[in-house]
Amino acid sequence: MKSPYEVIKRPIITEKSMGMLDENKYTFEVDKNANKPEIKAAIEAIFDGVKVKKVRTMNYEGKKGRTKYGYGKRADWKKAIVTLTDDSQEIEYFEGL
Repeated sequence: MKSPYEVIKRPIITEKSMGMLDENKYTFEVDKNANKPEIKAAIEAIFDGVKVKKVRTMNYEGKKGRTKYGYGKRADWKKAIVTLTDDSQEIEYFEGL
């Protein structure tokens, strides 16, 4: 089984994701091969007192572009929007932003 820190790569901090904090929704970049139960277990393991209600995932294809040596491509990645339950604690990482 993967470590929770291998499943959750980093939080995504954008204007839109900050607006979703009022609805108890947090956005993370996750491993491309991670599924929803793995993401839920990783979030609950990393952050104490957090209970996940729902996980939504989206796959993004890396952008293509020209380089000096021909064509190149950025890596594909996966985004997860995690909804917490009403009685759950907030994730402290996002509090001071």
